[in-house]
Amino acid sequence: MIDRSSAEHYRWGEQCEGWHLVQSDVMSVIQEHMPPHSSEVRHCHSRARQFFFVLSGRATVEVDGERQTLESQQGLEIAPGKAHQMFNESELALSFLVVSCPPSHGDRGSA
Repeated sequence: MIDRSSAEHYRWGEQCEGWHLVQSDVMSVIQEHMPPHSSEVRHCHSRARQFFFVLSGRATVEVDGERQTLESQQGLEIAPGKAHQMFNESELALSFLVVSCPPSHGDRGSA
């Protein structure tokens, strides 16, 4: 069993953070937290297919120049090679899961 209190924790960007819930050679599951008005850097993965699932808050995801809004309990799959960027443009914190197959670490390029 694992939860945020026992998972490996890391910080990214200026104020964002994540917890590695699953780390294997074939899959990664990370819970991430983004404070209001934060974003990640636009990027792509050559091998990893990703699925983003919002636990709480509202996410704006840009994929190949198209923006979509994900509300709590909604998700979006992103195919390998698709440039994407996650934004929290709201006044509330955003919590979401990122599932990557295979893991996306070491497979990130600029878009």
